[in-house]
Amino acid sequence: MSESTQSKACCNTPAVVTKGYEPKGQYITADGLKTYATGPSNAKQGILIIYDIFGYFPQTLQGADILAFSDKERQYQVFMPDFFEGKPADISWYPPDNKEKEEKLGAWFKEKAAPAKALPKVKKIVEELGRERGIEKWAVVGFCWGGKIVNLSSQEGTPFKAAAACHPAMVAAADAPGITIPYCMLPSKDEDKAEIEKWEQGLKVPHHVEFFADQVHGWMTARGDLEQEKVKKEYERGYKILLDWFHKHM
Repeated sequence: MSESTQSKACCNTPAVVTKGYEPKGQYITADGLKTYATGPSNAKQGILIIYDIFGYFPQTLQGADILAFSDKERQYQVFMPDFFEGKPADISWYPPDNKEKEEKLGAWFKEKAAPAKALPKVKKIVEELGRERGIEKWAVVGFCWGGKIVNLSSQEGTPFKAAAACHPAMVAAADAPGITIPYCMLPSKDEDKAEIEKWEQGLKVPHHVEFFADQVHGWMTARGDLEQEKVKKEYERGYKILLDWFHKHM
């Protein structure tokens, strides 16, 4: 069942800063990982962000702040752990359009981005932050690589009430039947539409899939050129959709 996500509560998204963004949060440690933390400390609901392969980019940090503060009546504590421990992929490797870039990106993925390394950390981080920060309900959103981690973290026994993935990498139809929580996916023009449609057909939970057909992979994070008016507008719209989804399902 595909659900509408017409913007209701989140009409107050702050003006998107095109460059020179100053993050509103601070860095803490969660399960031994440096973690960007933003949002009011008295909020009882939390959002875990699983970033893309390029780590802490200004566009990604700004997105975390948008999720934390946009709706004055319903704000969130938002956390973004540094799963790559200070060694994200180099953005100059993307797109991997020659052999050297392909090799560098492939070697980095093997060393840093195996989902089996990240999955156990997700649950530990949520448990620790829930205890220390008084968070009663959690949602999760993943970008690019993070979308795969969200798929795998949304199966039976998940600590999350709702999930989302934007321009997700490694979408596999086989992951869908095991997902147990409401799920929102926002693919770009660069994702495999046929594979995403197969994935959607396998879902048994409330869901919303919306293609941003004129946006590149990464437009909501590191590869979003916010100085382009159309990208900026769609970046903002994407975050509004996420907020509406989390408002509805948490």
